[in-house]
Amino acid sequence: MSRLNVVNAVLPGVLAEASAQHLAHLLDTESDVVGTIQEFASSEARAALASAEVIVTGWGTPRIDASILELAPRLRYVLHVGGSVKDLLAPEVWEHGVKVSSAVDANAVPVAEYTLAMILIANKRVLPIARQYRRDRSAIDQAQLGVVGNFRRRVGIVGASRIGRRVIDHLRPFDLDVVVYDPTLTDAAVGELGATAATLEQVCATCNVVSVHAPSLPETRGMLSRAHIDAMPAGSTLINTSRGEVVDQDALVDRVLRGDLYAVLDVTSPWVLPFEHPFYEHPNVVLTPHIAGSVGTEVDRMIDAQIAELRRISAGEPLAHPVDAGSLGTAA
Repeated sequence: MSRLNVVNAVLPGVLAEASAQHLAHLLDTESDVVGTIQEFASSEARAALASAEVIVTGWGTPRIDASILELAPRLRYVLHVGGSVKDLLAPEVWEHGVKVSSAVDANAVPVAEYTLAMILIANKRVLPIARQYRRDRSAIDQAQLGVVGNFRRRVGIVGASRIGRRVIDHLRPFDLDVVVYDPTLTDAAVGELGATAATLEQVCATCNVVSVHAPSLPETRGMLSRAHIDAMPAGSTLINTSRGEVVDQDALVDRVLRGDLYAVLDVTSPWVLPFEHPFYEHPNVVLTPHIAGSVGTEVDRMIDAQIAELRRISAGEPLAHPVDAGSLGTAA
C-alpha cells in the first residue's frame, strides 16, 4: 500500500470536536497529510494543494472548480465526508478525471432509522396522547384514543431513493401495508423491494402515513400539491426528511391548521422558518432542525466510510462508493 498525499479540507466547527479528532487521527494513520485548510486562496493552502493527491471534503468546504484544479495538478480523488456533492464540485472535476466518493450511503442509515421511528410513533399517536395525558393527568380509556396502532396500517413511501429503499426494508418485520410511488420504477421493480406500486394520488388518499424521500429537483418542486395534501385522510401523518420544497408548504400549513393532519418535518422551506411560523407551536407538528441525517457519533460512520475508501485507493483498488457525474441530475 502506498501512502497518499492528502489535504484535509473539512472546515473546523462543521464536525463535533470528537469527530474532527477522529478524522484527523485516521488521516494521519492512513496517509501523509500535507495540509489542513479552510480555504484555497492562502499561500499555505496553495502549497498543500500543489502536492495533494486526495482532498477530503465536508459540509461547507469551498467549491472545487477549474481554478482549484489548476492549483492541484496531482489531484486524483475527492473523498466527501457528507452526502450530496452537487454544490461542492464543478463539472470540471470529473472532466479532469478526478474520481469522487461520497458518504451518502452512510448518511442514509440514520435518516432511515429516524423515519422508521417516526412512522411507528405516528401510527401509535404517541405524541398527541402524551400531550393529552400530561394535560389531563388522568386515565385515558382505550375507546377515547381513536384508531391507533401499527397493525394493518398503510404506509406510503414517496421516492424509492437510497433512503426510501432502506425505510422499505426496515418496515419488512412489521404488519404494515407498504405502498410506493416512484415514477422511475416499474410495478415489478417495486414488488421486488417488498412493496406495492401506487400512484401519488393513491398514496396520499389511502395511507395512514406518507413519508417523503424524493430528491429536490426542478421537476419535484411542489410535487406533493395542495390536492394531494387535501386528499390525505383525517388523522394521517406526513413525514418529510427529504427537502422542504418537495411539498407545497402553504397547503400543508392550511391543512395542519384545520386540525386533522399531523406532520413530522425535519426539513422545511425556507430551511429555518420565520420566528412566528405556526409550525413551531402547533400540537400536530413535530419540527426538528434537520437532525434525521448524521449527527453526533453517526458522523463517525461517514468518516469511517471515507477512510475505508482511502485505504482502497492506497491499495490500488477501486472506490466502493463512486459518484457518477451523470447521476447528479436525478440525485438529492
